[in-house]
Amino acid sequence: MAAMIEVEALTKWYGRTLALDRASFGVEKGQIVGFLGPNGAGKSTALRILTGYLPATSGQASVAGHDVFLESLAVRSHVGYMPENVPLYGEMRVQEYLRFRAGLKDVPSAKRRAAVERVIERCWLKDVRRRLIGQLSKGFRQRVGLADALVADPPVLILDEPTIGLDPVQIREARRLLQSLEGQHTLLFSSHILWEVERICSHVIIILDGSIAATGAIEHLCKEWRLPDRVVMEIRTAATHSEARNEIARTLSQVTGVDHVRHEEAQDGWCRATVTPQGDVDLREPLHGLARQRGWPLRELHLQRPNLEDLYMKVAEATAAKRAKGAA
Repeated sequence: MAAMIEVEALTKWYGRTLALDRASFGVEKGQIVGFLGPNGAGKSTALRILTGYLPATSGQASVAGHDVFLESLAVRSHVGYMPENVPLYGEMRVQEYLRFRAGLKDVPSAKRRAAVERVIERCWLKDVRRRLIGQLSKGFRQRVGLADALVADPPVLILDEPTIGLDPVQIREARRLLQSLEGQHTLLFSSHILWEVERICSHVIIILDGSIAATGAIEHLCKEWRLPDRVVMEIRTAATHSEARNEIARTLSQVTGVDHVRHEEAQDGWCRATVTPQGDVDLREPLHGLARQRGWPLRELHLQRPNLEDLYMKVAEATAAKRAKGAA
């Protein structure tokens, strides 16, 4: 599959501050990829460089086969960009603004009305189409920004925090919209909402301190970073709360193949324990057998797959440890 976004050794200095440190990654055609990292990690800087809004200090980047630095106009014609803080004309009405933006993006005049109607429908703007943008809530302004990015139907979409300011219902609708774009558009978007990214994306890029710490399919990265499946149990014992927790943790940790046990305060006599194995071992059968042997009533026992939050925290902790070791 052809790469629609290619970045190699991309570096950006702001004076003496290094914002991007030889970042390299790729996004293949039709993929929806989450771009993750804390504030100040370099996400917005990378996205602005890819969309031609900011020059890089060094490195190479291309979008849809066009060099970002040498063919900036060609890149912009293939990209729909939504920055985190969307710059809008508050004195224009929503429909008027989108027609204006469609004209700037060279949407043919004969197709302009249909293009605007399409994005108004897709971005849930029908009820505010004649409202002044300056009178809209932040959530509606975000939707106008997303409609702007989509109006020319570009092959590549680059979105910086597209769901910020949206309420839970709007976030769910935005998720459905982004999911519907898979295969039709190549989408790279940043977000702090990890569970939302996991629902939308199969691939992620994690950037920390300006460097790419991990990139690839979430499932593959979980295996690469050795994140095991855990077993979650809810057990009742006759002991007191503190005694129950200690007894359960001590007994479970003695099972062959158990690495460690995390337990929670007993509630109504039930204690919840999460058991992490040593390596790729399924502990459900031995743990169930232990509960029966000890006479523990068992209300719940299931396998918990590692999620994106587990992966992100593992990568962040490893990166911090490496940085601390280098500074020592």
